[in-house]
Amino acid sequence: MTLKPKQYNDDDGRVVCSMDVDGIRMHDKRVRREQRQIQKVAQGNQMTKAEARQFTWYAVLAGLLIASVFSVTWILFILFCTQIWFR
Repeated sequence: MTLKPKQYNDDDGRVVCSMDVDGIRMHDKRVRREQRQIQKVAQGNQMTKAEARQFTWYAVLAGLLIASVFSVTWILFILFCTQIWFR
């Protein structure tokens, strides 16, 4: 007495939700190969030295702006505490 797999009449073979997830051994190798090709093409778009220097300079300016805002806020809070609150 062997078990027969159930036959469903409404199965048309379409995939409702793809369960291919990166990091699983069974993941489609074709997809990984295509992603590697896309990454190789994207690596060709690198910044020049001048663009990198400009990007770094603006990042440093943004950091200094944020640090100055926090510093001014802290100084104003200390002045508020010493001159108004603790009197």
